[in-house]
Amino acid sequence: QVQLVESGGGLVQAGGSLRLSCAASGRTFSSYIVGTMGWFRQAPGKEREFVAALRWSGRGTYYSDSVKGRFTISRDNAKNAVYLQMNSLKPEDTAVYYCAATPAEYGSSYNYASDSKYNYWGQGTQVTVSS
Repeated sequence: QVQLVESGGGLVQAGGSLRLSCAASGRTFSSYIVGTMGWFRQAPGKEREFVAALRWSGRGTYYSDSVKGRFTISRDNAKNAVYLQMNSLKPEDTAVYYCAATPAEYGSSYNYASDSKYNYWGQGTQVTVSS
């Protein structure tokens, strides 16, 4: 199994920044070929939505329109980790943030932005942005 553990969430004022981390581990992770890792979020009463994704090969990073220019997704191969740097946070960014992984490498938004395309999920980390 592959385990994903998010951290870095918290309470921040509007205009502030947070950096989320997602650490991947597990007995089989060393042989698990990561193709795409993504960040999704779910606000109370709303469906889970795509935030950002990257192709582990380095061939591309992708963002939702709502976070483009404010959030940056990156990875550290040596640490088996993916990060989400969130700047200029807004109250509407308040949500539980989840990281997800799949062995498939997706370059189309039809796939990387769809939560059904991911095999493994973390437990989530709460981000609250106050106005």
